[in-house]
Order: sequence, then structure tokens, then C-alpha cells
Amino acid sequence: MENAEPIQPTKAAAWHVLWTQSHCEQLVFDQLAGRGFETLLPKINVWSKRNGVRHLIRRPMFPGYLFLRHGLDKEAYIEVRKARGLVAVLGESWERLAVVPDSEIDAVLALSRCDLPSMPYPYLKEGMRVRIASGPLAGVEGILERRKAERGFLVLSIDLLCRSVAVEVDCTSVVPA
Repeated sequence: MENAEPIQPTKAAAWHVLWTQSHCEQLVFDQLAGRGFETLLPKINVWSKRNGVRHLIRRPMFPGYLFLRHGLDKEAYIEVRKARGLVAVLGESWERLAVVPDSEIDAVLALSRCDLPSMPYPYLKEGMRVRIASGPLAGVEGILERRKAERGFLVLSIDLLCRSVAVEVDCTSVVPA
């Protein structure tokens, strides 16, 4: 028996982010799924009010974005880019595409599969400049320092004095400044 060279995959399959035109997530999803690509358009239940009646509807979790799992070589990249409604595949170039970790996709899938009502929430990270949106400190800006999942410290600084003071705040009342 001869030793044949093993076939090398072009690239390992990874999750990539596709940026779509406004309200074109489903259109791009359907086109790529029809071409055999593994796509993910996570949806969440959100409350909608029409004619004075509230009801739950399914909406994209991340409006304007969906995910694609594929080892994109140049040929596959070109095929993906042909999708009507697609703006871009996130990354520096087709050879250096942005990758979403599997753990983050797993969390997105878990939320998408459950029937709990959800809502968009501002992306906040420790060290970010934020503004308090409600409560007695509404309008106050500072730096967010997280201590617990739902609680954090808002650090207020006077640069001229090189001094700061911190106050514990509810992180749900904080928005990016």
C-alpha cells in the first residue's frame, strides 16, 4: 500500500461575524444556508407594543450581524461576499478575519434557545467611562470599576487634584458616556 499524502484542510472552521445592511440579516442567512454554509442568526424574545397590545416577538439578538462557521479560504470568502445584503465579513482582510470564541457562541446559543424575554444592553467593560442614567446620581460621569456582577464602583476624579472618590452603583443604571 502506498503512502498517500493526507489532504490538508485549507483552514480550521471558526466562527466569523458577517455585517449586513439594515434589516437584511435573514436575507443573508437564507442565501448562505442555501449554499451549504453553517450560519447562525441568533434571535431573542422582545416585548413589542402594537395597537396598545404588548406581545413577545422574535428579533435578531444583534441587529445587523450574523455568524458564519467555516474555514474560509479565498474561494469560500468570495462565495460568501456574493450574498445580497452583506456589507462585510469583519476582519482586516480575507486572510485575517475576526474570530468569535466558541464559548461566546455557546452563550449566545443558550440565550437564543430559551424563551426568556431579553433586551439589548450597552456593552460595558471595566475601566470604561460611563454615565449614570437614572437615580440620584443621574447624569454623573466617571470610570466603571466592577466588583460584583450587578454592582460596581463609579470612580469620580478631579484631575487637577490627582484625587478620586468611588461610589457603589447598580450596573444596570450605567450607560457608556
